[in-house]
Amino acid sequence: MTLPVLDIDASGADHVIGVDIGGTKTHLRAAPVDRGSHRPARDIVLPSSSWRKDLGDFRADGVGLRRLLLDQFGDAALRAPLAVGAHGCDSTEQCDELERELRRHISGPVLVVNDSELMAPAMNVTGAIGVVVGTGSIATARTPDGDLLTAGGWGWLLGDEGSAPGLVRDATRAVLSHLDRGDHLDALGERLLTCFSAVDGAELALTVTQVASAEAWGRHAAEVFIAADEGSTIAQLVVANAGERLAGLIDRLLRRGAHAHCVVAGGSVIEKQPLLQRALRTALAQTRPHLDLHILDRAPVTGAVALARRLAEQATITP
Repeated sequence: MTLPVLDIDASGADHVIGVDIGGTKTHLRAAPVDRGSHRPARDIVLPSSSWRKDLGDFRADGVGLRRLLLDQFGDAALRAPLAVGAHGCDSTEQCDELERELRRHISGPVLVVNDSELMAPAMNVTGAIGVVVGTGSIATARTPDGDLLTAGGWGWLLGDEGSAPGLVRDATRAVLSHLDRGDHLDALGERLLTCFSAVDGAELALTVTQVASAEAWGRHAAEVFIAADEGSTIAQLVVANAGERLAGLIDRLLRRGAHAHCVVAGGSVIEKQPLLQRALRTALAQTRPHLDLHILDRAPVTGAVALARRLAEQATITP
């Protein structure tokens, strides 16, 4: 497939670059700086593992992103306004560190935020808490002083409430707990046995432990929702608990000084599963009824482009 030609002028001033670095994939978009332009944007999506190695190595990230921009968009892209939402930038200091590294290689204005912070500008809302629920889960917000606050995001073994591997982990625990009480397997238990080629609870526990990884567990997350639709009370409780825990992350941010009037939730799990959306909405109605919940319905890189356009406007206003 031939990619469309991207005509960026030599100064890079007529385009902006948005980058969404996720745990699984990286999405780059070069778009006209003018929101009303009819010129097409150009999108590149590739595995994050193809260019990013060790999480937290921001010097390597800076070098890798420069190479990506050069390879995909040419030398002029290094002079265009650039906004990056990065998985692994979980504090103000980490965002600032990656910004500094990028400024060593890029002459245009640069902004780095956590990848969850792309969702609010993508949906064209402000004053929002961002919640990612996909391969992992995390909630983020900014204080009035601009400091990044995070809650959750501790990884699939320790946390990641509502994420794909987190749901399978919690579902397995719930099924085993019911077996301990002498209860019969319901639809969720039967589905988990099939997924992990197990014949009983003991073999299920052993197999789930032996194959433990975010990918190995996460690929079966849809079975939890299917079982819930089939009437499994265990699966329904697992999803309800996930919604409550995600609402708990939001509540913690507000207690720590975040100011928000809405929540934007996105990620591969919550975007596709209305049952989890309802669980989060129900839990928020109990704990923070003033917060509106928006479900992301577009690519997060849209938010990176919106932030890059703000950088371009600021560069025009400020000498």
